[in-house]
Parts: sequence; structure tokens; C-alpha cells
Amino acid sequence: MSGAVTMQGIEPWSKKKAGTILGVIAGILLAVCILGGKVGIVFALLILLMLTGIPVSIALGLTVLMFMYLLTQVPVEAVALKLFSGIEKFEIMAIPLFILAGNFLTHGGVAKRMIAFATSLIGHWHGGLALAGIIACAMFALVCGSSVATVVAIGSIILPAMVKQGYPKHFGAGVIITAGSLGILMLPSIPKVIYAISTNTSIGALFLAGLFPGILLTVMLCGTTWVLAKKNNYPRMHKAGWKQRWTAFRKSVWGLMLVVIIIGGITKGIFTPTEAAAMSAVYAFVISVFVYRDMPLSKTPEVLKKSAALSAMLLYIITNAVLFSFLMAHENIPQAMADWILNKDLGQAGFLFFTNILLLLAGNVMEPSSIILVMAPILHPAAIRLGIDAVHFGIMIDANMEVGLCHPPVGLNLYVASGISKMSISELTVAVMPWLITMLVFLVIVTYWPGLSLWLPKAMGLM
Repeated sequence: MSGAVTMQGIEPWSKKKAGTILGVIAGILLAVCILGGKVGIVFALLILLMLTGIPVSIALGLTVLMFMYLLTQVPVEAVALKLFSGIEKFEIMAIPLFILAGNFLTHGGVAKRMIAFATSLIGHWHGGLALAGIIACAMFALVCGSSVATVVAIGSIILPAMVKQGYPKHFGAGVIITAGSLGILMLPSIPKVIYAISTNTSIGALFLAGLFPGILLTVMLCGTTWVLAKKNNYPRMHKAGWKQRWTAFRKSVWGLMLVVIIIGGITKGIFTPTEAAAMSAVYAFVISVFVYRDMPLSKTPEVLKKSAALSAMLLYIITNAVLFSFLMAHENIPQAMADWILNKDLGQAGFLFFTNILLLLAGNVMEPSSIILVMAPILHPAAIRLGIDAVHFGIMIDANMEVGLCHPPVGLNLYVASGISKMSISELTVAVMPWLITMLVFLVIVTYWPGLSLWLPKAMGLM
């Protein structure tokens, strides 16, 4: 009986609270519509649809259709044509090809050989196995281009090994979640391809621009890990001899050769970044099936099916985002937003700070591909008019996406690591904090040190 009374007391209060929250949201969206004009209406529609739980890709498409049908005279045929013509770009083919290459590498034994090589180099340091996991993530990121694939490939091997050696599970999970984010910062990267398509920036220059920032982040994550491991006296491994290191390198060299193919092919003009993605997929298939022989030929259809499913999902998001970009261009929204930002006299430093805050907030509700496709066409014109290099701006956005992958509620790396470690998202959120703070410091460095990103592509003649 007392339970019933309690429920009667709580239920009306919860309904009242929910009604208040909905009223506040409705009021904010109405104010956005009134004060923002067409820009406000577009974004109010998008936010409203996202709040209903509709996937971002569908929300983008519905926003375009509702706005154009109700508030413009654009024929429906133009929308249908844009659905097809918007993704008729040769560069977009790089996305499914890099996904395929990443899946072959994940299943083909490349990851475990990279871990063995990294362990032979620094396994005897404080927290040696954790440090080896970070180095292995960096090496895998050089040839993969996907953060989630990096976490799966390296984390599924290194995390159980760390627990077996006596490391706390939360420590190992924190290492893998953040180190896995290197997958989208180093050479090939799906978010870089999406940014390049959205802003007409050189994909080759973006690929190379991420190398030095990726190396810096690897060093910073290793530094944080070493300090924590030494403080808590975590296990160390026996120091490997030079013969053991050479053997480990020789076994991993087939995977590492993919780095040479990507960098050499693009910088020497042998093939385009899209063709480099195709070469990566073919090479990854050959070494996985015929060299390492860790993936039987019979498993190829399964890998192809998984790659096709993920590619279809990303291409669907891109298609709807292209529609959204078409709407913004038709209504002159990017230029209007750029004028508004420039009129605030923020300067380069202020604009970059504003962009970082905006992207970090967006990372709480959207995944990287959607954020780039929505935000890049709006922010890029303002950045160019302020004299900010498009390649540097792209790497800064990429670094923001890394942070978003490592914190809730949408952080994909958290969910992948949760499946591997069997830990809850709340536990992982606490575990990842020391490395997440390190990543925020790295974000500041990348934002205000453009030379870190731009030196290599300029030296290689890609800019």
C-alpha cells in the first residue's frame, strides 16, 4: 500500500517535470526560429527531429524535404537529382575501400604481429604492455583509417593480456579507448575523406598532415600511461633482446609496408588517394589470406558483407548530408553564418576556440561523420576568410572528433571497449579521464600550432 502511495506521489511530479522540460525546449526552438530567420528554422527543425530519437541521417533528409516543400519553390525533382549527383564523386569510393582494407587487416593477424613488435621494444618499461598497446594502435592506425576497427583489432588482444598480467581492467580499457582514436588521425582516415569531399580540400595533403600530430598524441598518451603505471607500480616485462626484436619486426613488416605504399604512391603521383585505398584493400587481402594465412579464404564473403553494410550506412549518411548542404547553399546559409561570425570580430584565435567548443558540444549528440558533414560546410568559409588554412582546419576538426569518440553519450570507442571489457559505460567514462584530459591538451596544441600539421604536406609538395 505504501508503495502505491509513493508511486502516486512521484508519477504526477515526473509528468510535470517532463512537461516543463518539453515546454522549455519548445520555447528555445521557437526563439531560434524567430530570431534566426531561415537559418534558425533549418536548425530548429533538425534539432527537433533529432530530439525525437530519429537517426541523424534521416533527420537531415527530413529537414531538407520539410523546409523545401513548405518554405521554398524548389521542385522535388531537384531534390531527387541531388540525391544521386551529390555522391557521384570519385573520392567517395575511398570510404568503402578503406573500410574493406581495415576489415581485412583486423581479421588477418596484422594486429597481433604489431603488438608483438611494440612489446619487444618497450615491454620492459613501467606499464610496458599498456605502452605497447598504444604503439600498436598507432602502427595499426597508419594503415587502417577507422577508430572503431583499431579498438577492436588491438583491444581484443591487448586488454585480456593486460588483465592476465595483473593490470586493473579499468586502466587497460582507458588506454585502449583513447589510443584507438588514433585510427582517424594518422595517415588514411574516413573522417578526413568526408571533410575533403565537403570542403574540396586535398585528400592527399590531409592524409600526410595527420602524421606528425598523430605521433605527438602517441607520445603524450604514452607519457600519461607511463606516469600512472610507475606511480601504481604496474607490471613490467622482461627486456627483449635484439634478436627477438628483429624477429618481431620481420613478422610485422608486411603490415607496415602498407604505410610505404600509401605515402609513396600519393607523394610520387603514382596513384590518387582513392586509388591508394583500392591498393590498400587488395594488399590487405593478399597478406591476410596468402602471407600471414590467419584469415581463411572461405571467410572473405563474410568480411565483404560486413564492409558493405558499414559502407552503406556511411554512404546513406553522406547522401542525406549532401541534401542538407544543398539546402544550405540554396538558402545562402554558409555565407550568412560566415558573415555573422566575422562581424563578431573574434579573430583567428577566438574563432578557433569557438569552433572547438561547438564541435565538442556536437560530439555529445552526433557521431563524427555527421558532425563533419553538417558543420564543415558552415565553418569552412569563415575559416578561409580569416586566413586559416583548410588542411590545418581539417586536422583540428579531426582532433575534435577523436575526443568525441572517447566520451559519452555517443562515444563509439566506449561502446566497443564495453563489449570487449564487459564494463559499463559509466565505469569506462571514469577510467578514461586521465587520457581524455591529455587529449584536450593535445587539441589545444593542434589548434594553435598550424605548422605541426602543415609542414609535412608542404615538404612533400602537396600544398
